[in-house]
Amino acid sequence: MTDPRTHSTTDVPRSNGLYVPKGATAGGLYAVDIDPKYAGWTHSSLRVVDLGPGGTHTFTTGDSEWIVLPLSGACTVRTEDEEFQILGRESVFAGVSDFAYVPRDARAQIASGAGGRFALAGAKCERRLPARYGPAPEVPVEDRGSGDCARQVRNFASADAFECDKLIAVEVITPGGNWSSYPPHKHDEHRPGAESELEEIYYFEIDGPNGFGYQRVFPSREGGSDVLAEVRTGDAVLVPDGWHGPSIAQPGHTMYYLNVMAGPGEEREWRICFHPGHLESTEGYR
Repeated sequence: MTDPRTHSTTDVPRSNGLYVPKGATAGGLYAVDIDPKYAGWTHSSLRVVDLGPGGTHTFTTGDSEWIVLPLSGACTVRTEDEEFQILGRESVFAGVSDFAYVPRDARAQIASGAGGRFALAGAKCERRLPARYGPAPEVPVEDRGSGDCARQVRNFASADAFECDKLIAVEVITPGGNWSSYPPHKHDEHRPGAESELEEIYYFEIDGPNGFGYQRVFPSREGGSDVLAEVRTGDAVLVPDGWHGPSIAQPGHTMYYLNVMAGPGEEREWRICFHPGHLESTEGYR
């Protein structure tokens, strides 16, 4: 079992293709467009769309369910003869946002009077659930960890907070100088009651000019994922497998990331396994 305290990164690539810098997948209105084909996996997707004042974007959902989540700005989401007024927020650092759920096999439109930036978190699914609105006051907010590992988790589409077929999505706010996604953990095996098999996307924004952070992923098996990436606003990291964490925020610059997860399990659940080499020294940080 690989331990990041002894595993050298000097002789391995810094990304192995799993670090996705800002602009690498941009096209049309999409600043980020990561689908299963691009990622080389089966389930999880993320798009980020930039709309100018009065801008609109129409898309079809295909075989996936989607959540439209404002990163900045407000919008109207129309789908399935429903219209949802999404109040949004000034930025991801301003607090939680309301959102809209759009089912598979549907057509949807996002319209923004003042413009904004909107994440589309998606997952290939089987059931077709109704389109719904997710109010901001109903988003569970959790203070996790302590000391240098204190962070805030916004469980807007966690498995126990909002019904989806396969999609799991949360936001994490890490204060400057702190670590999150720590202790290192994984979810790359189906072990009933113990661990879920989930593909994961991290999408980052950093508060303030010139802010950055670091993301680590290291192998849980021979030839597994190995990433050490400096991340800035608009970057993403793909986690098909492996121990991941820590996510490290530069002092003086709060870090935000959106986690999008999905997998093949019949049960939609987030069960993780912590790296055993870190459990005794990190009690209270989880």
